[in-house]
Amino acid sequence: MAAAMNAATLTARNAARRESLKATLLSVLLLLLILGVWHLATSSPAAAPAAPAAAMTPEQIEYAKLMGKDPAGMADPSAVGKSGFPTLGQMGSTALHHLGDPFYDNGPNDKGLGLQLGHSLARVGLGYALAALVAIPLGFVIGMSPLMYRALDPFIQVLKPISPLAWMPLALYIIKDSAVSGIFVIFICSIWPMLLNTAFGVASVRKEWLNVARTLEVSPLRKAFEVILPAAAPTILTGMRISMGIAWLVIVAAEMLVGGTGIGYFVWNEWNNLSLPNVIFAILVIGVVGMLLDMMFARLQKAVTYVD
Repeated sequence: MAAAMNAATLTARNAARRESLKATLLSVLLLLLILGVWHLATSSPAAAPAAPAAAMTPEQIEYAKLMGKDPAGMADPSAVGKSGFPTLGQMGSTALHHLGDPFYDNGPNDKGLGLQLGHSLARVGLGYALAALVAIPLGFVIGMSPLMYRALDPFIQVLKPISPLAWMPLALYIIKDSAVSGIFVIFICSIWPMLLNTAFGVASVRKEWLNVARTLEVSPLRKAFEVILPAAAPTILTGMRISMGIAWLVIVAAEMLVGGTGIGYFVWNEWNNLSLPNVIFAILVIGVVGMLLDMMFARLQKAVTYVD
């Protein structure tokens, strides 16, 4: 009997490995297809030529000079493909430039991509931690008390649909600091998924387990940490995972509005500098960092999920 179960488990694992390998190969093929289309689109002789330097408006030339850039070099046709879009070669050079020295600091409008990314991650981390400190304990209270749920539900339903960026003008007026306002926006957008998922997870704990704890006269604090928290942990991690995705999405948009530092400000500043390769590379970095953050929470969620 045991040998049959081991054989079945081994067969299932081999099948999972084969499916994973197939998915990886398909992802590689899709990536090669995208790169091939990009190469053909940017090197096609039928594409329109890039605009000469003289096509820049006087305002664009003046702004480029203020930023310490060479207007002629920025509009050089060799800087982009024939379609006006960066070629794979230019994107490779841009990636090497940013990865070679990601933490340089040449002034307010000229900082390395790694430095800008660090500012964004710091804001997200602080706002997210504050949201967790509020949402998880409050979610426990709501999940364990139907009365509190009914009392707070109208406020949650009114505040939850509000766009996080809609809070930015109010935050700037009250706080009068763009960096702290960005942290507040992360806090306000991160709190709702964590709060609702925590409340749902706590309310969904099996009644049998709670009855056993009551029979054994377990203290409320011990019951919360040793019975309810382990049972609700997968649902809580789901809410935290959703909140992190929203927080990373919002901080980029918020930094575009308030400026200063951060990966969002870097994207907007490079667009103003007419540097499309830098914009595209920063977008790719934003996507990769978001994927890594999501994978981290997926691992945590898997680690606390009990499988029968």
